[in-house]
Amino acid sequence: MRKNVIAIMYDFDKTLCGKDMQEYTFIPNLGLEALEFWKEADILRKDNKMDQVLAYMYLMFKKMVDNNRSLKRQYLNDMGKNIELFPGVEEWFIRINEYGKKHGMEIEHYIISSGLKEIIEGTSIGKYFKEIYASEFYYNEDGNAVWPRIAVNYTNKTQFLSRINKGVLDISDDASLNKKMLDNDRRISTSNMIYIGDGYTDVPCMKLTKDGGGISIAVYTDKTEKTAESLLSDERINYMTLADYREGSEIDKIVKKTIEAMALNTELKNITYRQTSEYAKK
Repeated sequence: MRKNVIAIMYDFDKTLCGKDMQEYTFIPNLGLEALEFWKEADILRKDNKMDQVLAYMYLMFKKMVDNNRSLKRQYLNDMGKNIELFPGVEEWFIRINEYGKKHGMEIEHYIISSGLKEIIEGTSIGKYFKEIYASEFYYNEDGNAVWPRIAVNYTNKTQFLSRINKGVLDISDDASLNKKMLDNDRRISTSNMIYIGDGYTDVPCMKLTKDGGGISIAVYTDKTEKTAESLLSDERINYMTLADYREGSEIDKIVKKTIEAMALNTELKNITYRQTSEYAKK
C-alpha cells in the first residue's frame, strides 16, 4: 500500500534564503568581498579541472589556514544564526505539517543542497528537516576540518531523491539503495514528492520529480524571475512563484492544494491496491 507520507525537498541557497550561505558571515570574516571569493573559486576550478563544490570547499579551508585559523564544525554551525531567510520561512514548516495532518498525510522536509550542512544545521530551521543532504567536511580528532566528507553537486543531487523514495536515508548505505524494490514497497512514491529550488543547478531534481508524477516549483526574486520563466517555458517545472513563504502567499496556496491532491491520489491508489489484493486471494 502507498504510505501516507509526502516529502518536500528544498535547495537552500536562494531558495530559503537570499544569497549563498557563505556570504553572510564566512566570507566577510575573511575580509573579502563575495564576488572576489567566488571568482577565485572559479579560477581554481577551471585551472585544475575540479568539481565546483570541491573547489569552493578547498578554498574555504585554504583561506582559514592562510589566516592561521582552524576550520571547526562549531564555527560553521554558529554562522547559521546569521542566515537571513525569506519571508515566512520560519513559520512555514509547522503550518505545512499541520495542513498535511488535517488531510491525513505526514509531511517530511528534506534539504538537498550544494551548500554546507554545518551551516544549515545552525539555522533556526535546521530542526525541521528529517535529513539534510548537503556538502560537509570531515573533522579530525581535534575537531578541525581536514577533508571534504560529502560534496553535493547538481548532478549527484538526484541520488537523494532515490534515497528518500526508497527510505534508504543513510548516505553510507549504497547496497540497500541499489537493490531492486517494487513500487508498492517504496517508502515515499515519487508522485508524493515536491521539489522546491531556484535555478539551473536544481534542474535534474526538478525534472526527475516532475516526470515521476511529483511537483517541482521554482521560487524567484526580482533578480531571478527570468530564470524561473525559462524553467517553466522549458517544461522543467510545474510552477514558478515568488520566494515568499508567508501564509496566503502563492507558494503557500500551491503546496496546500498539492497536499490535498496527493492525499486524494494516495487514498485512491490504496483502494485499488486493497481491491486487487483481495481479488487475487480468491
